[in-house]
Amino acid sequence: MDAKDILKEHIAKTASLTAEQFDYFYDHFKPLSFKKGQTIIREGDRVEGEYFVLSGCLKAFFINDEVKMYILQFAMPTWWTSDYNALYSHNRATINIDCVTDAEVLCISNADREKLCSEIHPVEHFFRWRTNKGYVAAQKRLLSFMNNDTKARYEELLNLYPQLYSLVPKHLIAAYLGVSRETLSRLYNAHHRM
Repeated sequence: MDAKDILKEHIAKTASLTAEQFDYFYDHFKPLSFKKGQTIIREGDRVEGEYFVLSGCLKAFFINDEVKMYILQFAMPTWWTSDYNALYSHNRATINIDCVTDAEVLCISNADREKLCSEIHPVEHFFRWRTNKGYVAAQKRLLSFMNNDTKARYEELLNLYPQLYSLVPKHLIAAYLGVSRETLSRLYNAHHRM
């Protein structure tokens, strides 16, 4: 499938657009290609858009004062990512986004997204649904951190996103779970002995 078809299929799960509406919508996206390790958003940048992942995997993360990495999100195909605080508040980025693998994305500017939402009701419905879904996912992840031990968080991640383990190096999964690489290795080995 090409980029247009991937986005069309993704949108169609939530919103009904005519062919003409979708073409107009799609014309507001800019296709971009990135290499593994390439930075898309760096802490301190101005953030003008958000990214729809067509292929590959991105990670959104920050590094604290002790130089420890915390991964907020992995963005796989048909996922969206940005520094949403910076995007919506017009602040500078407080997180980084880079490529775990080579990646193809579509970028839409905040201004174009807002314009499309005001012009085409189904587009506004789609973005509202997507924002709500993202909020729910963030809330579930936070509750999992507060309620579950490391083993339960590991198994939850494995069940929800089994493809992550073939895309993402183990040290990044450890950073996402908030554990050491050694702890992740023990969990991985225990799980695969079952």
